[in-house]
Amino acid sequence: MTTSATIRLSRVDELPLLQSIEKAAGVLFREIGMADVADHPPPSLAAFEAYQRAGLAWTAAGEDDVAVGFVLVKLVDGCAHIEQVSVHPAHGRQGIGRSLIDEVWRWAAARGLPALTLSTFRDVAFNGPYYARLGFTELVELTPGLVEIRRAETAMGLDPAERVFM
Repeated sequence: MTTSATIRLSRVDELPLLQSIEKAAGVLFREIGMADVADHPPPSLAAFEAYQRAGLAWTAAGEDDVAVGFVLVKLVDGCAHIEQVSVHPAHGRQGIGRSLIDEVWRWAAARGLPALTLSTFRDVAFNGPYYARLGFTELVELTPGLVEIRRAETAMGLDPAERVFM
């Protein structure tokens, strides 16, 4: 099933809603027994604002122009890196996540960025296997910036053995 969501740059007035979408998306992790991930707080409003001001936050908006999903991107070692992609569970399984990622791929390609990377849970069906279906492949070697992201994830309590960089 696909959606008619519009992908656009995020607006500052909707950042609190994006935060709530991130919290709501945590229910998917709770349903598979990963309550610690589900309970992890979303990025702060200041963090969302930094992505938005830099033009590195996109929103998936429904027909009423209300946000139903988002993606945050940062530049890491000269490449685009998806920091977070979330879709409200009420709008899941409609192709919205794919549309957000496709938009980032187009954006990165238009800027001549050589790669689009992300880190995710290796074996969670809606993470690693999902991104593999979208064309991402596991990275054999990590750049210095991705090594730093792995360090930060580990410091937050994520097990590096359960994570994959793609």
